Amino acid sequence: MYFQIIFRTLFMYFFIILVYRIMGKKEVGQLSIIDLIVSILIAELVALAIEAKKSIFLSIIPISILTLTQIAISYITLKNDKIRYIIDGKPTVIIKNGKLNFKEMSHLRYSLDDLVTQLRLQGINSIENVKYAVLENNGNLSVFCNDQDYPLPLILDGVIDYKVLSDINKDYKWLDNIIKRKNILLNEIFYAFYTHDKLFIITKDELL
Repeated sequence: MYFQIIFRTLFMYFFIILVYRIMGKKEVGQLSIIDLIVSILIAELVALAIEAKKSIFLSIIPISILTLTQIAISYITLKNDKIRYIIDGKPTVIIKNGKLNFKEMSHLRYSLDDLVTQLRLQGINSIENVKYAVLENNGNLSVFCNDQDYPLPLILDGVIDYKVLSDINKDYKWLDNIIKRKNILLNEIFYAFYTHDKLFIITKDELL
């Protein structure tokens, strides 16, 4: 009995290491909601595999299915922005130039107490000192003070974020003029961000 428990524990240990290597590297703090759900389900299945008297393969099969499903979802969301936003959500600006966006906070059910706590943990005592505060998909708050410039993602894989364009008080004509001046097409842009009053563009040809 004890030998069986030891064998199951060691087997599942190395199997789960392999599973997470296949799914890709991510720090715990960077896990999305889907990643977290998959991790919890895998943990439950591992516990059952170690304790149950049934065949260990009855847990390996659902873990393998979860792994393949997660890989498939990751690939789809990498290629499709709409599906990615549905599953993972989008980073949301909740403070801009010292002013709160109560509408977005209410929509995200993110309370003022939550905001103040996270600001305090980062050593910020006044909202007025914050240039931008962005609630990331994983629930972390990224804060940039007035003496910092936050790189606002404007184009991702050829898709324009019109909300960001509005946030920086620019319009499509302004963006289109820059793209044409650089003699590139929109669908050739992998990533473009706005910071220090300038637009920085990375094309797909520049990727390794």
